[in-house]
Amino acid sequence: MTTYSRSPKLMKGAIVGLDPMNPLASVIIFQYNPHTLTRELTPKSGQATSNKKEPFKLSGAAEESITVDMEIDAADQMETGDGIAEEMGIYPQLSALEMLLYPKSAFVIANTIMAALGTLEVFPPDPPMTLFIWGYKRIVPVKMTSYTITETYHDSNLNPIQATANVKMKVLTYSDLSMAHPGYYVSLANQITKEVMATIGSVSSIKNLF
Repeated sequence: MTTYSRSPKLMKGAIVGLDPMNPLASVIIFQYNPHTLTRELTPKSGQATSNKKEPFKLSGAAEESITVDMEIDAADQMETGDGIAEEMGIYPQLSALEMLLYPKSAFVIANTIMAALGTLEVFPPDPPMTLFIWGYKRIVPVKMTSYTITETYHDSNLNPIQATANVKMKVLTYSDLSMAHPGYYVSLANQITKEVMATIGSVSSIKNLF
């Protein structure tokens, strides 16, 4: 006997670092979608010109920050005999998040060698583009600004097996990025989607008046 469920398939949120040198190193799919997502937006106001303030002019896209609390737990994987979870707990998942805050070790090693050879100035490479994905309509380039991890349980080898990660991100917009950066167009597409959603919301509000 088969059963039929009308429950929709749950889409998982994610943080993805696009690194062509190692595409799988920074792919963090939320094990459990956070219950809350805090977004803070601050407008970029126009500058004073000719000794006159122009408070209604906007000089660029709003500055936005996002905060999420991620729950990570190895219990389900360990129950099904997952070898990685049994051997390492959730240490790999936590490391994937942390690596978004570090330069690549290959660059650090190259810098060390060049400094030993007498090179005075070494330019850091551009960081990989990081995307915060929260459904099809919200995909934005971000920069992680803070990462607080609370490890609540450990296995016998002191590998973390349960933790809460508080992640704070600054949303990067077309005002922050050059036109040559792919994130510029991701940000612009996100704003266009917002404008469409705003139009739908306005039409719905007007219809409800009658």
